[in-house]
Amino acid sequence: MVLELEVLWLSEEDVKAVLSMDDAIDAVENAFRDHALGLVQMPPKSYLYFPKYGGDLRTMPAYLEGQNLAGVKIVNVHPANPTKGFPTVMALFILNSPQTGAPISIMGSTYLTSIRTGAAGGIAAKYLANPDSRVVGMVGAGTQARTQLMALSRFFKIELVIVSDQSIERAQSFERDARRFLDCDYQLTTSSRDACSCDILVTTTPARSPVVKDAWIKEGTHINAIGADAKGKQELESTLTKRAKVVVDDIAQAVHSGEVNVPISEGLLKSQEIHAQIGDVIIGKAPGRTSSDEITIFDSTGLAIQDVATGNVANRNALAAGRGIRLKFF
Repeated sequence: MVLELEVLWLSEEDVKAVLSMDDAIDAVENAFRDHALGLVQMPPKSYLYFPKYGGDLRTMPAYLEGQNLAGVKIVNVHPANPTKGFPTVMALFILNSPQTGAPISIMGSTYLTSIRTGAAGGIAAKYLANPDSRVVGMVGAGTQARTQLMALSRFFKIELVIVSDQSIERAQSFERDARRFLDCDYQLTTSSRDACSCDILVTTTPARSPVVKDAWIKEGTHINAIGADAKGKQELESTLTKRAKVVVDDIAQAVHSGEVNVPISEGLLKSQEIHAQIGDVIIGKAPGRTSSDEITIFDSTGLAIQDVATGNVANRNALAAGRGIRLKFF
């Protein structure tokens, strides 16, 4: 006899309503901690490349054994999508029962992807940036830049945000949105060099050649390098990764598709020179920032454990709030 099974469907609107940045920060930090303690299963991302359309499709499964949570995300990255009326990134996440494998909930995860990535940047800066950082530079003013700044605002008393984008209109739109959660001074520019006059620099572009030069970065700067998430992508000049203390979310993934992938393929940087994974810093296995003048880089590729952890919170909060639609599976 097969029991009836229902699955909870959560739309993007539902997920936005029940998943806060503070929720995401707590969930992602715990996931990074479990990663460092060896309490997760996380195969490498698998990619389908669509060169004809300038995009790709990825699957990202993970099992957080310590929390008994499992799931998989399917996500695309198509940088030209905004010109067609679609987001660059669109995602769907399935939360599964480790006990039976049955799907528990299915949710639109474009917002989830953005907020969990923002949370990761905030957590990394908490451990790697100078605690008195006041000026944030943003290279790229798209959706991901917004959640990066939101997370940083949870940890730092930000006084000035320098927003750089090729489109000044996009930078203006960013400022309007950001003022809803961070009331400070904003400086808008089309020069990425201007944005580097900061304490914390965030890069969120799909660049395949450096948009930030080594010479532009002053001592003591922390950089959240977010945009490089596929082989061949690069936002920072290779020599900068050699000069800085580099912390990654996952070494295997970063070597393949993170900010360090190009410097390593060039032979300029060796994987052994990566300082640590962020989880190792969180649990105290590796030191974070050790001096006020060192340059630190967080290379964020985005991990499936982040999706599972935040997806679980979204499901839990949705059940408590009575959100979503129950669908008959069989």
